[in-house]
Amino acid sequence: MKRIITALSIVVLSINGFAQNQEKEIDEVNLQGRFLSIPYNDVNENVTVITKQQIQNSPATSIDELLQFHSGLDIKRRGSNGVQSDITIRGSSFEQVLILVNGIRMNDSQTGHNTFNLPFDISAVERVEIMKGSSAKLYGQNVYAGVINIVTKSSSEEQVTIKAQGGDFKTYDLSASATFGSEKFTNLFTISNGASDGYRFNTDYQIRNFFYQNKLKLNDGSLSLQAGFSEKKFGANGFYASPTAINQYEETQASVVSLQYQQRFDKLSVNSSVYWRRGQDMYLFIRQNPSYYRNMHIGNNVGGTVNATYESSLGTTGIGVDYRKEFLVSSNLGDRERDVTQVFFDHQFKFFNQKLEVNPGASWANYSGQNFFYPGMDFGFIFNPNHKVFGAVSKGFRIPTFTDLYYVSPAEIGNPNLVPESAISSELGYRFQNEKILAKVSGFIRNTNNGIDWLKETPESPWKAENVGKIHLKGFETEFKHQLLSFLNYRLGYTYLDNQYKNEELSRYALQNLRHQFVAQVDVKFLKYFSNQLIYKYSERVNLGSYNVLDEQINFRYKDLNFYVLINNLTNTKYVETNLVPMPGRWFHVGFTYQIKMN
Repeated sequence: MKRIITALSIVVLSINGFAQNQEKEIDEVNLQGRFLSIPYNDVNENVTVITKQQIQNSPATSIDELLQFHSGLDIKRRGSNGVQSDITIRGSSFEQVLILVNGIRMNDSQTGHNTFNLPFDISAVERVEIMKGSSAKLYGQNVYAGVINIVTKSSSEEQVTIKAQGGDFKTYDLSASATFGSEKFTNLFTISNGASDGYRFNTDYQIRNFFYQNKLKLNDGSLSLQAGFSEKKFGANGFYASPTAINQYEETQASVVSLQYQQRFDKLSVNSSVYWRRGQDMYLFIRQNPSYYRNMHIGNNVGGTVNATYESSLGTTGIGVDYRKEFLVSSNLGDRERDVTQVFFDHQFKFFNQKLEVNPGASWANYSGQNFFYPGMDFGFIFNPNHKVFGAVSKGFRIPTFTDLYYVSPAEIGNPNLVPESAISSELGYRFQNEKILAKVSGFIRNTNNGIDWLKETPESPWKAENVGKIHLKGFETEFKHQLLSFLNYRLGYTYLDNQYKNEELSRYALQNLRHQFVAQVDVKFLKYFSNQLIYKYSERVNLGSYNVLDEQINFRYKDLNFYVLINNLTNTKYVETNLVPMPGRWFHVGFTYQIKMN
């Protein structure tokens, strides 16, 4: 790893030499999910945007697989093809990352294991926005380590896209999507169905998704609706309890409906939304004997948000209010409900001919009658259109899930006396970008108080949820992208984490984090219609060892037809990402997408 670090450092230090003849303005990608959309160059956090083209060329069969090849993100998958994944950023827990779909909160109040149950597959995604670091002053609770906002496709072009894919273990995936409407009123409809016999005993699955969204443009505003449903049925061999629990089975459902309204009045802009998310989780310890041990959980989150920004001679001021009611009916956790209220404030100052930007802010939250105050500040200094230094310091918090508080089984015991965990996070980084090069390097620190983890005293003891005290994490990451030739580009990324967490008891999650992560990606176009993407990932975990994974996809594109062959885990590496669940070996897929233009 020392060689990797040295090589990446040389690359970053050599940026100016690459860029002397290529200095153009930075592309401005508007990021959603904040008070209002904001240009990429105005963001003072460490942000990654996965574009539509990158998604199309990627050897990923699901959104979680797409994310795993990006620096700082740790996708702890159980099985394949999006069955279940825990999404973490920079050594966080999966409960400390906020997931948004078009700016709407998707986090599950019962358990973070179901947060990534999304009502569409990867073919419906326009881009993915990843914001690393604590952003509690803008998003409130559970934004310890970052935000992932998934933006779905929206177009007035009338066309139908058909996708079909098949692979080893009788795996198949079928989907169809349609965009239609007018320049003023756009629509997206998508439906998908996938299934597999599984790569080992009791790892079969079936996944069904339905999703619809529209957007009506108004004078200086818009009105948007989205509605979706997801259902997953899967064998959960070793997913929970212990690796010996090979007969587990699970069925999950997730539904979401939201309505968003945006309007601009001269210097005042308003962004409001109301939403409902329903999650259902049915679990069997023995698939063949449901009566032996069965859990059923049904949770509903209903909420609304109103954000406003005002531009004045003193800068841009943002305020926001968010209210959410969480309900749970469970055979195991009982009937539960709680209210979460949050207020946000943020102000943007610009100095020195708008080269220096300073954004102080704070959020206040009320949870179960307790009040929490979380201040923060970020800054950015632009030397010229290509060079920017950025930094941030903030305090964040996470509310325990209902599972953390109340779950009881022979293998797990929740703790109703848990208090919210909190952390102070800081980061300092540098970003360079021109037409052909993007380079970032940043260092970060996160000090956690009252951290929540599941512990056991001996291997035979049940897991217990506990506030484990202080957790100190520091690290750095670097990323380098280069369009070397018109037909060749590559990307390198490295993350180092030092998680200073010591506990005499066995830890379920805290010590599964990464220590080293290196990612390399090469995209090549050849013979006019062909392209190839090769992605390599090296991971070293604190307590699960190290492994290397290589994926590739070959595409043939001719007009509206794209035929592809993809190979996951090309080298047939044996490895685990979480809970000692073996990941699949080499897995072949073939498929195609075909676009039918209706006008």
